[in-house]
Amino acid sequence: MHNAFRPRTVFELIDAFSRAREDQAVGVVIFTGLTAYDVQKITQIGAAGIMEEGETAIRRGAIMGALALYLDFINLFLSLLHFVGNRE
Repeated sequence: MHNAFRPRTVFELIDAFSRAREDQAVGVVIFTGLTAYDVQKITQIGAAGIMEEGETAIRRGAIMGALALYLDFINLFLSLLHFVGNRE
């Protein structure tokens, strides 16, 4: 097992960081899926809020949904930068 936080040798440290670079593609896929999930969740909350609770619920849902999407886009952008970026 390779541990980047407590490596035994320099080679083990380099190997752990190279494996982390390969895992960046997984982050891009995860945050793309989270963005799609949050969009669907916002749509469902908006439809339910219009029918049941009124304007206050719609505003709260819009703020929480916007914050969730904002964080998803920031994390997706950072994951893309790590994946595509040149670290040399």
